[in-house]
Amino acid sequence: MASKRGKQTVRDMILSLLAIAAVAGVVYIFIPHDDKADPVKAVDYRVELLTARRAAPYPVAAPEGLPAGWKPTSVTYSRDKGNSWHLGFLAPDGGYVAVEQSTAPAKLYIGQVSQEAENTGRTQEVAGRTWQRWEGSKYDALVREEKGATTVVTGSAKAERLAEMAAALKTS
Repeated sequence: MASKRGKQTVRDMILSLLAIAAVAGVVYIFIPHDDKADPVKAVDYRVELLTARRAAPYPVAAPEGLPAGWKPTSVTYSRDKGNSWHLGFLAPDGGYVAVEQSTAPAKLYIGQVSQEAENTGRTQEVAGRTWQRWEGSKYDALVREEKGATTVVTGSAKAERLAEMAAALKTS
């Protein structure tokens, strides 16, 4: 009798597994999914930009006229954290570029947003403006200090992409 009961338990478990597999198969087939879809969602930063431009004590920068392929991925403005403005992008080649601005003490702020990049002592002319070059193991950066705020264009993208973003920055 025990062996009959054991065979029935095994049969019940197999039937249960088959039922679960059938349900999972139906769900997989009928629920839309795209394995080739880009998992990074673009954000619309227009409202946050307008809010930051009204609230910040410095001219808030954002890109205008970037070529196709740039995808905005994150945006924040925090009055409590040194009036900090952050706008992150995925560059067309997959690198990350962020525009960071703040009235916080420059040396500390630049280190934080550039993942501890260090000043190289070199400068770079971009769209008629002089930027300091910072380099680090994770991020590189272009830095400008003016009008009571520090602007940092930083990220894992190539230097050309950082310069492309810096050239596109406008404050109005």
